Amino acid sequence: MLGRLLPRETSFFDFFDEHASLTVAGAKELLALVSNGSNVVPMAKRIKEIEHEADIVTHRCVEALHKTFITPIDRNDIHRLITRMDDVLDYVEAAAERMALYEIAEASPEIKQLAEVLVRSCEAMAEAVRGMRDMRKVQAMRKACVDVNQLENEADALLRNALAKLFKTEKDPVVIIKMKEIYEIFETATDRCEDVANVIEGVSLEQE
Repeated sequence: MLGRLLPRETSFFDFFDEHASLTVAGAKELLALVSNGSNVVPMAKRIKEIEHEADIVTHRCVEALHKTFITPIDRNDIHRLITRMDDVLDYVEAAAERMALYEIAEASPEIKQLAEVLVRSCEAMAEAVRGMRDMRKVQAMRKACVDVNQLENEADALLRNALAKLFKTEKDPVVIIKMKEIYEIFETATDRCEDVANVIEGVSLEQE
């Protein structure tokens, strides 16, 4: 009788993995968008579709959280993690949307560099997420978190250099406003990856 009353076990790690995979896919699509120089609008639309798929995963995870009595990690950590992961893809989508909105047909080298770092950051984040399934391999998981932190520092340095070059070489104030916003959105996406890594590191400490 009790077994029928309790909700079925939910694998929240499946939600995390699915969302992380979509985030990596979105980041790679963004890199392709800035590297291609054409078809910006349809490629941005595809990234928006990926972001929508991830939103559905987030909603399913939160809904399952409300229905699940026993969770593998703290309930607040589950909610914090899935929402922080959702933030990453929100900024990936925002970067693509700005590229299309501002009709940036040819991305600057700095945008491409930021996009490359973002892909690596999302991949490291996904690796850390996958490592949560087995806390016996906590060192590998923490190494992935450290990689995310280092990549955020790399993106921060790229942003500073990109802005310095922009203000020094560009004379059109409208272009400066547009490019500054785009650069900052790319860098913020890596910040959000670091937020995810910080949550994961906190969970690993609680499991010790």
